[in-house]
Amino acid sequence: MTEQKVAIVTGAAGGIGAAIVRALCADGVAVLGTGRSADKLAALAAALPQDAAFAFAAADIGDEDAPGRIVAEATARFGRVDHLVNNAGAGVWAPVHDTSDAMLDEVIGLSLRAPFRLCRAVLPHMGMGSAIVTIGSTFGIMGGMDGGIYCAVKAGLTGLTQTMAAQYGEQGIRSNIVAPTVVRTPMTDAAWDYPAFQRINQGLTPFYRDCAPEDIAHVVAFLCSDKGEYINGQVIAVDGGWSTTRMINSRFIG
Repeated sequence: MTEQKVAIVTGAAGGIGAAIVRALCADGVAVLGTGRSADKLAALAAALPQDAAFAFAAADIGDEDAPGRIVAEATARFGRVDHLVNNAGAGVWAPVHDTSDAMLDEVIGLSLRAPFRLCRAVLPHMGMGSAIVTIGSTFGIMGGMDGGIYCAVKAGLTGLTQTMAAQYGEQGIRSNIVAPTVVRTPMTDAAWDYPAFQRINQGLTPFYRDCAPEDIAHVVAFLCSDKGEYINGQVIAVDGGWSTTRMINSRFIG
């Protein structure tokens, strides 16, 4: 069994997930990354420093046997599991009246049911100093014009997280949500094809810049570290102030 702390990161092949893997490995955490593409996970592994303790398992978290397989792989590789980062999910946007049952099932299945089942599978392996960090969204705090089921599921993750914080906190297991604004990743790149999007996105943020995957990864790594040991049951918005100020900054106006 390794003496290192061990984390499972879902949706690790790119975007926010890959940035989280890099940040945790830089902190000396051993990581099992999961995702649908073995090729992308292998490319991530090849790009990490040679001393990074990283293994990967190609898995669709929506599969019925995925939670058991993922946890078994982590314990087989590293002998323990200390942290879980629920990053994978489905990004489907539509108003409520245009949301089909298929869309409903996809988002609930990948973004709520799968994280719930993975938490259930990993909790018996956790103990004092463990952390579950789930990637939520500012749209789970505020809602959104086209959010529909996406916003509802992200809000549901808050309920799950705060319940786990209460139920397992006495065992030293803390649970928190990191709620990003729109982050520029392969999943959201299409939005930047619209000339007005970046200007509007930045114009609603006092920092007047887009959110990068690394902005999210740094917070996740902190919450998994001993420095975050007294943070439990919280929703931490990482959005440059957008959700609290709700203002257009002076650069946008000018």
